[in-house]
Amino acid sequence: MRHSEVIYLISSQIIEDQYGNQREVATERKVFANEFTVTSNIFFNADAGGLKPSKSFEIYSFEYRNESKLKHNGVVYRIIHTEKRGDKTRILCERVIGNG
Repeated sequence: MRHSEVIYLISSQIIEDQYGNQREVATERKVFANEFTVTSNIFFNADAGGLKPSKSFEIYSFEYRNESKLKHNGVVYRIIHTEKRGDKTRILCERVIGNG
């Protein structure tokens, strides 16, 4: 299967300016992925824990650096679960509402 979807893995860090004010700065990295359907079994198990999974992607494991969010088609998602499967990693995420 070809990695035909483009996602942006988003990492963030807190930086401090010269006055001591802290702010969060997000950095995006472009990665190619396969998109998978969130099965009803995964959805209902996650929903029981208060999570609302809406997208699932698979990328090469070496490309994942413990990012907490991703963007796909201009929509930001929070990564709620990852599963390493050999040289690939599956990412399960839910849509971020508001500023997230």
